Amino acid sequence: MTTRARPRRGDPALGAIAVVALGLYALFILVPVIMSAWKSLTDENPLLAQSRFVGIANYTEMTHDSALAASLTFTLILAGAVTLVANAAGIGFATLLNKSSLSFRMMRTVAFLPQVLSGVIVAFVWRYILAQDGILNSVLLSLGIIGKPVTWLGTPHLAMFSVGLVAAWVLTGFTTVVHLAALQSIPVELYQAAMVDGAGRWKRFRHITFPMLAPGTTISVTISLITMLKLYDIIAVLTSGGPADSTQSTALYIIQLAFTDDRYGYASAVAMLLLVVSAGIALTVTSLLRRREVEL
Repeated sequence: MTTRARPRRGDPALGAIAVVALGLYALFILVPVIMSAWKSLTDENPLLAQSRFVGIANYTEMTHDSALAASLTFTLILAGAVTLVANAAGIGFATLLNKSSLSFRMMRTVAFLPQVLSGVIVAFVWRYILAQDGILNSVLLSLGIIGKPVTWLGTPHLAMFSVGLVAAWVLTGFTTVVHLAALQSIPVELYQAAMVDGAGRWKRFRHITFPMLAPGTTISVTISLITMLKLYDIIAVLTSGGPADSTQSTALYIIQLAFTDDRYGYASAVAMLLLVVSAGIALTVTSLLRRREVEL
């Protein structure tokens, strides 16, 4: 009789891997955060020979920074709306694609493609589609739906809608895959028993599918929110934060402060604020959704 080798509790190889992992985490996560926290207490500017310690002056300035308030408001609204739409669409697409045939497996790959592509490339393609003389207006004009070209990226409300549309389109690929994996972990026997009891498609979805999707939904919603709260590349290419800063996310505002206004200290303070807000939202949402998992 053969026995499977098990790693010993004091295995030096596992210890070495753990040390390397912790070292990389500290180097690329903890150290930059600590450095940013320190810089947020200074007036660091690359145009100045030396920086001065200013304490909480940068944080005090944030309380009356209207541009920061506007960017944070837009970021929170965008994150909430896109997360809701992308996850609802992800559940829908996952339900439709939960088949084992070759054609459906190919469609799953196509559904995930937006998530694989670079955000910059996606934004460039969508900017061409949404241009005043772009593909979308051409199709709508030919169908008689609109009488003149729509400036999708030229007015504040339409630009905000367009950014949300593109972000949701990209994120839906991820949410579809996560929910599809959750769907495939649901025992088929549950559906068979429900069908024997006369449960229709809607009742099976409501009482079996939706509750059993809860763990996947927790992961999907949390990662979606974090992704949207730090969104930068798509907005930078699509609208550059315009028109009239209506689509300026907090991440984009941080880049502007640091590399356009040369205010590294204040940019670091805003970055710390975004970190705290993102962590608070992620922890709160995760806690609420895990509580829902237990209740279901």
